[in-house]
Amino acid sequence: MNFRLIGTSHIAAQSVQEITAAITTERPEIIAVELDVQRAAALLQDEKRKVSLADIRSIGVKGFIFAKIGQYVQQKLGKIVGVAPGSEMKTALELARKEKIDVAFIDQPIQITLQQFSKSLTWKEKGRFVSDIAQGLFFPKRQIKKLGLLDFDLRKVPPEELITKMMKTLRKRYPTVYKVLVEDRNKYMVKKLVALMRQYPEKKILAIVGAGHKEGMEKLLLKVDVVGN
Repeated sequence: MNFRLIGTSHIAAQSVQEITAAITTERPEIIAVELDVQRAAALLQDEKRKVSLADIRSIGVKGFIFAKIGQYVQQKLGKIVGVAPGSEMKTALELARKEKIDVAFIDQPIQITLQQFSKSLTWKEKGRFVSDIAQGLFFPKRQIKKLGLLDFDLRKVPPEELITKMMKTLRKRYPTVYKVLVEDRNKYMVKKLVALMRQYPEKKILAIVGAGHKEGMEKLLLKVDVVGN
């Protein structure tokens, strides 16, 4: 089995460069990406997938608000570093098309994730969410220091130690958010990857996911008998 998992930052130029190098030098036969079909199509067509009020019925109010905040933050951070959110995934898709490499979309559909987010978010977590946003707006330096992000370089993928620390903080402060956005999706993507590896055991597979998913997915993969049934 020839398999590699890359963890990326969705707004880091470093990730774009790493993915370009990996595809051109390693020549994978399948590229698996942390996208669903809808998000992939929007990336390739340079469309910003905007969540509208009409989506509330399907994803819920909390999922709608979370999606809007997430879009706003990613776009602002992307402008700071000059890299559009999702550029590393778009690069992977474009190179795959150019080199005629098969692509597998392994992430859970975004509508399902946001539906589960709406159903799962607790009142305690909502209160913490409002408090954290307020502190970030009015006391940004204090909040950055509290999270240990003083030396954080948005242009690069965070070191593994920092990612692990951030994931532990998220899990402790927002347990249901962590479960829906990280843990459940890790399981979903690993299931997809295992199915892929079993179906094509001789093919070289390159999997590209957000850095926050990498460690958890690697641990799950270690527990799986890929060649089994």
